[in-house]
Amino acid sequence: MTTNVTTVPAYAAPAANAPLERTTVPRRAVGEHDVLIDIKYAGICHSDIHQARDGWGEGIFPMVPGHEIAGIVAEVGPGVTKFAVGDRVGVGCFVDSCRECEYCLRGLEQYCVTGGTGTYNALDTNGEPTYGGYSTHIVVDENYTLRIPEGIGLDEAAPLLCAGVTLYSPLAHWQAGPGKKVAIVGLGGLGHMGVKIAHALGAEVTVLSQSLRKQEDGLKLGADHFHATGDPETFTKLAGTFDLVISTVSAPLDFDAYLRLVKTDGTLVNVGAPEEPVKIGLFSLIGGRKTLAGSMIGSIAETQEMLDFCAAHGLGAEIEVIRADQINEAYERVIASDVRYRFVIDTSTI
Repeated sequence: MTTNVTTVPAYAAPAANAPLERTTVPRRAVGEHDVLIDIKYAGICHSDIHQARDGWGEGIFPMVPGHEIAGIVAEVGPGVTKFAVGDRVGVGCFVDSCRECEYCLRGLEQYCVTGGTGTYNALDTNGEPTYGGYSTHIVVDENYTLRIPEGIGLDEAAPLLCAGVTLYSPLAHWQAGPGKKVAIVGLGGLGHMGVKIAHALGAEVTVLSQSLRKQEDGLKLGADHFHATGDPETFTKLAGTFDLVISTVSAPLDFDAYLRLVKTDGTLVNVGAPEEPVKIGLFSLIGGRKTLAGSMIGSIAETQEMLDFCAAHGLGAEIEVIRADQINEAYERVIASDVRYRFVIDTSTI
């Protein structure tokens, strides 16, 4: 592909709840500070399914999902200083932000007051739709592009661009490490990375899953303990145990029950995004000066920090590589929790 080519092959949902199908989508010419990325792998995040099916509100269609992108730089604009042709790079959940608000200036672009520009299902500064990683190429500003260190395969690195940083950010912010007891709720695409990263940070790690079906996996990934939340005795037995509990699930939780697991002055952080509203009794919070918090992905700098951390500790996602024509089947398997632990599309099959 060169700057003269304006469309690329992709898989898109033509309408809400419609099966994804092969198509072509436009890509802008490589600008002054842009990099053209030859996408090699794209992870399938549950949020792709939420958005392709209008679970979080009305989407922009046709929609090309995908914000876990790993590939190789194929071309750079004349003003690019951070990357060169041949570099291993990634793109996460956003490709621009206002660059002027207090959060952008503090290096917290994920909390940009404008909401930033999503990698897909968003409008860029020219009012054109953005299209994600289920495609062969993408053009991204160098300031919103990440370097993937050597030592991590591009396929296992792709999910780090969302799942990895979504767990790294709260673990780092709430200082998970030696002497801290951390519980990860849900052992899926997000949760399995939470276990790996929390273990590498030195925390004592517990997995809270619906059943013991994934216990062997959880312990291999680095968990010290594994408990089934389907057993009512679990919540009694573990009351007041954890400094930090991170919920990764996309279904509504009984927050009152999970807050009972948190120590006084501890924190329950939600990184899952259920489509339905949730309820909470405030006595669950005030009874132990506990905090119920949220966290969303990470900044560009923090995402790079996470990639470097994962490379230094030999961490990558547990993946199942699929062909592009298996995307619709993969969506149904994600909903059924039938993946260990992230589907990754080989984009050469598009």
